[in-house]
Amino acid sequence: MRYQFIHEQHSQYRIGRLCQALDVSRSGYYAWRTRPVSARHQANMHLLTHMRRLHTATKARYGAVKLWKALRTAGLRCGRHRVARLRRQHGLIAQRIRRFRVVIEHHQFAPPAPDRLQQVFVAPAANRIWVGDLTAIATRAGWLYLAVILDLYSRRIIGWAMSVKPDQQVALRALQMALQHRRPAPGLIHHTDQGALYTSVAYRQLVDRAGLLASMSRKGNCYDNAVVESFFSTLKNELVHDRDYRTSEEARVEVFEFIEVFYNRQRLHQSLGYVSPEQFETHNPVPIRPCPWNQG
Repeated sequence: MRYQFIHEQHSQYRIGRLCQALDVSRSGYYAWRTRPVSARHQANMHLLTHMRRLHTATKARYGAVKLWKALRTAGLRCGRHRVARLRRQHGLIAQRIRRFRVVIEHHQFAPPAPDRLQQVFVAPAANRIWVGDLTAIATRAGWLYLAVILDLYSRRIIGWAMSVKPDQQVALRALQMALQHRRPAPGLIHHTDQGALYTSVAYRQLVDRAGLLASMSRKGNCYDNAVVESFFSTLKNELVHDRDYRTSEEARVEVFEFIEVFYNRQRLHQSLGYVSPEQFETHNPVPIRPCPWNQG
C-alpha cells in the first residue's frame, strides 16, 4: 500500500521525499514498479469492479455485509472481510444521515389502545401484525409527510401515502391502501404510536370497520415501534441523505421509487435471511381475501 501511495502521488512530490516519509527504500519502490501484477491483485481489481457497480446501482445504500451478500448472490466468491477491506481502502462508504422525529401538535386526545406487542416484533405469518407511522422529508418548498404501513412478517411496505400536510388524511390513505391490497382477516393487530393522526375518530373507525385490533406504543417511547422507525432510518440513510429537493414532487418521485422498486423488491434484509420482502413472500405466499368492509 505504501508503494501504491507513492505511485499515485509521485507527480506532485519527489519520489525520494515520499520514500523517506513512508520509511521505504527507493530501490524497493522501483522494484515494485517493475514487478508483475500478482494474481491476488488482479482478483481484487476484478472484485472491486463489481463492488463499484453494485455500490452505484444501490445508490450507496449497502454496508459491508449487505454488499458481500449481494456479491455472493451474483455468483462472486469472496470473503466478508475482504469486501470490507476493499470498501474501506477505496472509499465505498454507505450513506448516513442524522435521525429526527416529526412532532405534531396535539389539540385533543382520545383514549389510547393498549400495547399488544410489548416490543416483541415477530409475526407468525403475513397479515397478522401491521405497524404504521409518519415521518417528514425536507424540500425547498417545505416538508413532505410520508405515512406507511409495514407488515411485520415480511417487512414489506404494504400501504403508503404522501402529503404536504400532516393531517389525518395521509394516515387514512396509507391504511386504506394496505387494506385494499392485502384484505386481512379480522383480528389483525395494527400497531402505531399515540399521535393525533392515529387516535383520531376517523382513523379508529376505519380500524374497527376493517376488524383490526388497535395497538399503541407508550407515549414518547420510540422503541415500542422500532421496526417502522428502522424503516424510516433506512429511508433517510439510503435515499434522502445529500438530496436537495426543490419541490415536493421531486421528493415524491424518489420516495415512490425507493419503496416500490428498491425496498420492497430488491433490498436485502438481514432479518429475512438476506432476501427482499417480495422474495420472502414469494416463498411464503400471502392469502388474499374478498374485501369485506366498506371504506366509504
